[in-house]
Amino acid sequence: MFQIVNMMLERTVKASVEKALQLFPAVCLIGPRQCGKTTLAKTFSNRYYDLERPEDQNKLLFEIDTLESTQELVIFDEAQEWPDLFKQLRGIIDRDRKRNGRFLILGSVSPSIMKLVSESLAGRLHIVELSPFNLAEIGDVSADTLWLKGGFPDGGILTEATFPAWQKSYLDLLIKRDLPLWGLPAKPQTTLRLLKMLAASAGNLVNHSQLGNALGLSHTTVRNYCEYLEGAFLVFFLKPYAANIPKRLVKMPKVFFHDTGLLHVLLETYSYEQLLYQPWLGNSWENFCIQQMLSHCRQKELPLEPYFFRTSDGSEIDLILNGEAPMAIEIKTSTTISPQEVDRLQKLATTIGIQDCTFIYRGKEALIRDNLRIMPLRAFLDLLSKK
Repeated sequence: MFQIVNMMLERTVKASVEKALQLFPAVCLIGPRQCGKTTLAKTFSNRYYDLERPEDQNKLLFEIDTLESTQELVIFDEAQEWPDLFKQLRGIIDRDRKRNGRFLILGSVSPSIMKLVSESLAGRLHIVELSPFNLAEIGDVSADTLWLKGGFPDGGILTEATFPAWQKSYLDLLIKRDLPLWGLPAKPQTTLRLLKMLAASAGNLVNHSQLGNALGLSHTTVRNYCEYLEGAFLVFFLKPYAANIPKRLVKMPKVFFHDTGLLHVLLETYSYEQLLYQPWLGNSWENFCIQQMLSHCRQKELPLEPYFFRTSDGSEIDLILNGEAPMAIEIKTSTTISPQEVDRLQKLATTIGIQDCTFIYRGKEALIRDNLRIMPLRAFLDLLSKK
C-alpha cells in the first residue's frame, strides 16, 4: 500500500532535477537517508548502481568503460562510498562537455559529497537538496500529522503503524552504524545524549561550552560532533541576523531538527494529545514551521537566506528570510494574534530596516493588510511559491 501511495505523491523538487539535467552533465541529489532520493531518481532512469552494495560496485567495475558511450542517464546511489568515481566521471564529462543530463549522483552525507564535488566536479555539476515530505507534497494529510510524525516516507506520514518504531530504528542505525562509518569518533551513548540535549534545545540558542560541560567534552569537540550531525541532515543551525543598531546582539546560533518526527521521538512524545501538553510545544511548532519554510525555499530554489534576530535583552524575531525584500516572520501556536503582538513585531522589524512582517499562526484565516500578513503555514508556503 505504501509504495502505491508514495508513487502518487509528486515531489516538489522533481522539476528542479529535470531542469538541472538539461543544463549540466551531472546533478547531485543530496538529503537524509530514506527521504525518497532513490524513489525519485528511478523515475528518471533504470540504470542504477547502489554503491553501498558490493555486488553493484563489482558490476560497475565491469561496466565503467560503457559510461562514456551510453545514452542512458546513469544513477549512482550513496556515491560517497566510492570516492574514486568522481575523478572518473570528471574525465568522462571533460571529453564531451556539450552533453548534459548524463549522471545523477545521490548522497546522504553532505560534507563528504561536497568535498568530492569541489575536488573533482566543480563547474560540471548542479546540487539539489531533497528533504522529507513537506506540506506542499502530502495531499490531504493534515499539517498536525506531519508536525507530529515528520515527513519520512516510511515514518508514519503515509502508514499509521510505523510511528514511532520507525524513527527509533532510524536513529539507532544512524547512531550505531552510519555516523561512526562516516567518521564521527563519539561513542554511540555520547551521540544519543548529545542528540537528546539538542532536541531539548530545539528552537533555542545552542551553547557548545554548556553542552561540553554536561558531556564532559571540550566545546571544540562538541562543535565537531554537531558538524557530523548537521552533515547527516539530522540538525541545522540558524545564524543571527547582523544589523547595525545600538543594542548588543547575540552571536550564538539556534539549533533545529530537519524532521520533527525524529525530534519528538528523542523527546519521548508519541501522540498529538501528548504533544499539546508539552512545555516545549512552542519550540516544536517553531521548528516545524521553519523547517517547512526552508525546505520549501530550497526545493523551489528561492533566493532567500534564513536568519533569526535577537538582542541581548531578549527582543527577538523568529525568522528573517533575507532577499530582495526581506521578510520578518514570527511564529505562534495561538489561533489569534493581538494588536500588541503586531505592534511589537512591526517596531522591531523597522529598527533593522524590514517593512514586510508575517505572523504564522494556528488559525484558519489568512489576513493581509499592506505589509502585514497573519497566515496559516500552508497559506504562507503557497505565497512563497508565487514570489
